[in-house]
Amino acid sequence: MNITIAQQNAARKSEHLIVLVASEKEIPKEQFSKQEMSFIRKELKDNKKLIVINQYKRLAIVQFVSEAVNANYATIEVSRKAGSALCSRLNAVKAAHVTISSSLKNEIVLAFSEGLVLSNYQFLKYKSKAASEKNTLKSIGLHHKGIIKSEIDYLKAICAAVYKTRDLVNEPANFLTAVELGNQFIKMGKDAGFSVKVHDKKEIAKMNMGGLLSVNLGSIDPPTFTVMEYKPANAVNKKPYVLVGKGVVYDTGGMSLKPTPNSMDYMKCDMAGGAAVGGAMYAIAKAKLPVHVIALVPATDNRPDGNAYVPGDVITMMSGKTVEVLNTDAEGRLILADALHFAKSLKPELVLEFSTLTGAAAAAIGQYGIVSMGKVDDTTRAELEIAGNNVYERLAEFPMWEEYDELLKSDIADLKNIGGATAGAITAGRFLLQFTDYPYMHFDIAAPAFSKSNDSYRGKNGTGVGVRLITEFLKNRAK
Repeated sequence: MNITIAQQNAARKSEHLIVLVASEKEIPKEQFSKQEMSFIRKELKDNKKLIVINQYKRLAIVQFVSEAVNANYATIEVSRKAGSALCSRLNAVKAAHVTISSSLKNEIVLAFSEGLVLSNYQFLKYKSKAASEKNTLKSIGLHHKGIIKSEIDYLKAICAAVYKTRDLVNEPANFLTAVELGNQFIKMGKDAGFSVKVHDKKEIAKMNMGGLLSVNLGSIDPPTFTVMEYKPANAVNKKPYVLVGKGVVYDTGGMSLKPTPNSMDYMKCDMAGGAAVGGAMYAIAKAKLPVHVIALVPATDNRPDGNAYVPGDVITMMSGKTVEVLNTDAEGRLILADALHFAKSLKPELVLEFSTLTGAAAAAIGQYGIVSMGKVDDTTRAELEIAGNNVYERLAEFPMWEEYDELLKSDIADLKNIGGATAGAITAGRFLLQFTDYPYMHFDIAAPAFSKSNDSYRGKNGTGVGVRLITEFLKNRAK
């Protein structure tokens, strides 16, 4: 969707108008007749926050949002949701363009616009009547004295990246194989301006990525290992920030087969971590953030077949560590471990890894946030928390106590790939930590990555979670 700065008089000429205010005194009286203002005041007495006036050729909408003295992240989230709530109403009247007029704080207006844009997302690729179902809303004009072009450009980059990430998560596995995922990253790199190298199975074998190769044994499709890099000349960091994303394009559970209802039936989303770091690369490059970033995505499907790895197997990882496989449905940590070991060669400043890793994380906090854990300094931890709050992808940090390593000890190998009946999200994180020697944070997005019902501006199905968090964190770091 296009977002532009509206001219001074654009609000009067616009087909549809949204006036975003915190109180009656901010309503531009010139946009409404005396009768309309009388109606607005009457609605206000009834504590209405949304007032819609049909001016025949357009809708004139007065939306009230709270503007605290210091707009905090909760206030900003309310604005996003208010924007989201208006999206279906605008499409219902076949609106193509809307002007948002406001004198409120920049972040309030931008958040409202973000909620509106993200709610307008659709995935219609496989709909036979896509043209008739497509949303009509195509552009937004912002009439605001304080908002500048760079802020709009950043908002456009973020929303476009979330759209692309959702597209990847929503694609079915009979299209989005590991190879095709790499192809999609190449297209995104060409569009946004970052380099992409997709390593094939022979190259993966030369790197001795035993985890990735083992998970791939049951598939007729080859694995891939994608390396994306954005390194602008004005990068503020000497050592790269490295993003790692799980790219299991479909997860049956392997020989430890999942049940279909409420489990395997939506496992096309098991590559949401890989999609998120690819989407973040797209946003970072499009927004031209002055940061050197590298993203790694190991990718395969996990299926049962004659040669599939089975419970009881011992595999040798890229690092040389051996792992006893006791559950083939704990496959994500195996492919991520190889990528995390590979990251050592990049001498990173910080590694952020995103994965739909455990049902235990989803059970612990639901879809309301991201389970995180890791080994970073207090400053980085605080910065990540602030970034998560700012975009309302909030972090619930779990402990990473060394005692959990006892649950991962194997009788016949260095590690086993599951820890037991308790603390499943934490033992998964501790497993991954064994393959790192740098500042590292793990983000388990199993619950918020895919929504089975409509969730405000996050929508239904793939949500694109992680993109806005990563980009917000690195944008703040770049300052």
